Amino acid sequence: MDNIILSTASRALAFGTPLMLGSLGAVYAERAGVVNLGMEGMMILGALAGFAITKNSGSPLEGILIAAVVGMFAAGIHAFISITLKANQYVSGLALSMFGLGLSSLLGKPFEGTPLFTQLENVSIPGLSSIPGLGVFFTDQSPLSYFALILGVVLWLVLYRSKLGVVIRSTGENPSAVDALGGNVTLVRYACVMFGGALAGIAGAFLSVAYRPAWTEGLTGGIGWIALSIAIFAAWNPLGAIGGSLFFGALYSLSFSKLQESISPSLLKMMPFICVLLALSLNALRKNSRSNVPEALGLPYQRGQR
Repeated sequence: MDNIILSTASRALAFGTPLMLGSLGAVYAERAGVVNLGMEGMMILGALAGFAITKNSGSPLEGILIAAVVGMFAAGIHAFISITLKANQYVSGLALSMFGLGLSSLLGKPFEGTPLFTQLENVSIPGLSSIPGLGVFFTDQSPLSYFALILGVVLWLVLYRSKLGVVIRSTGENPSAVDALGGNVTLVRYACVMFGGALAGIAGAFLSVAYRPAWTEGLTGGIGWIALSIAIFAAWNPLGAIGGSLFFGALYSLSFSKLQESISPSLLKMMPFICVLLALSLNALRKNSRSNVPEALGLPYQRGQR
């Protein structure tokens, strides 16, 4: 049992890394007032771009950077439609997800079954890896996993301990007040949405370049939707997103553990999605759940209007 616990704790960070990156991106986009249902599409386009570039260049770092750019570009399309054109944000996000899944399926055909000989190698952090209990999180993990943990803390500090964070949160709560004080609502929303897209692209690249260095159609497998759900359940708090991602990462790890000997593998694979539904249901039932929702979330802003 101890071995299962240690193994689950170790793999929770690996499984949770794309969830962490995606949910952190969703937190910032939605804190600024823009619903980001296009996370799955951005993520899978980033996965394809990261794999293709790494395959051709032999540089995982280059693949990850291009994946971030691709995710940012895809998010820019969503931002233009929902912010500039003021179209329905939910429809725009869903369309982007479907578009991303379809385009990646079409463009990824030549890469099906092609191995990736150069991948992002795991590393251990000397000193931290020897800490009892916590050491498993710093032993034989991807550099992107460490990056995601550090980024989550930094984003929390920015959001709650800086003037920029006040502007971002105010843009999602009362954009007219930000506008009246000389802030640029459009710029803040574009920046947050595209930043979220970049993180989604990196999350996708993690899957195809580090976690399972290969390309298959539908590689993300709904991870983008779970990341979005984590952002909601975490009340749009970066630290909550880290904890939620590790929790769901542990659930994914358990679905491939020795528990398969006593529990149906199909049920174990369904566990993360079942827990998402339960988590969102509990969140909706909380008496103060509405107090955490950005007031202007999903609402286009027209200057001069409240």
